[in-house]
Amino acid sequence: MTQDPFPFLSPIQADAPRRLLERARGLAIPRVALANAGAEIPLSGLREAAEAGLAEPILLGDRDKIRAAAEAIGWDIAGLRLIDAPRDSASAAAAELARKGEADAIMKGQVHSSTFLKALLTRTAGLRDSGMRCGHVLHITAPGSDRPLLLSDAALNVEPDITTRQDCLRHAVTLARELGVERPKAAILSANEDPIPSLRDSVEAAQIAEWARTALPQADVAGPMALDLIFSRDAALAKGYESPVAGDADIVLAPGITAANALFKLMVLGMGCCAGGLVLGAKVPILLTSRSQGAPARIASAAMGVIAAAGGGQ
Repeated sequence: MTQDPFPFLSPIQADAPRRLLERARGLAIPRVALANAGAEIPLSGLREAAEAGLAEPILLGDRDKIRAAAEAIGWDIAGLRLIDAPRDSASAAAAELARKGEADAIMKGQVHSSTFLKALLTRTAGLRDSGMRCGHVLHITAPGSDRPLLLSDAALNVEPDITTRQDCLRHAVTLARELGVERPKAAILSANEDPIPSLRDSVEAAQIAEWARTALPQADVAGPMALDLIFSRDAALAKGYESPVAGDADIVLAPGITAANALFKLMVLGMGCCAGGLVLGAKVPILLTSRSQGAPARIASAAMGVIAAAGGGQ
């Protein structure tokens, strides 16, 4: 007897958003190094990205596993660059390619995010620019809609301080403008709309919003904001909260990785959203998706990588 699915899981299969793909097409196709490429899901995602004109693949990992996975999905990789870098050496090899100017973006394959990012973002990897902290940004679209919500930071900075969150917000605003949002609306998430000393992130949200008035004049930034105010104008009206961001946010800046990661996975699993992810602030964009996500999320990440690479990776 088959068990009923968990009632909060969405049966909808997400697709990569057309508007994002259309914006990426026509830009220079980046050379994308797939680290730990020897698995069917990441390989399928990169294949679809390549066939959509969004990536020129470079495959790194265990040579035999890569060939076996390619054969399993029916992909002829004979003409592609393949670098034998078994186990944990694949991410470091991808960083070396990017440092030498031989790769324009790096994509996560079948490897844990922490292992992948540690190899790329350590100082010795040579990909981090001095004075700029890296931040993770998700491009999330709901079924039937191409309008994105950018969410930061769900995968990189665990307990970010104010300066790190300011850099994450700067990355998200820059990406939003590269995606065609002329004046992005950014909400700084908290559990409350008033800064109160017992809720530290609400006080920090108010400080970041004040900083953004001068540092990010090209965006409307509000915070602290509870999630209902971010998503619902009716909730904002009921609470007497006035802001152009309320119910119309393009960006959500989370207080930490737990809140952002939970929100992202709820939107993917519970709403059927498509979520592509990038790490920005390095010398090349780093394409990052969860290992449980399928090809559409990887294609969306690849499209983001094209756009970010064309904008200089920042």
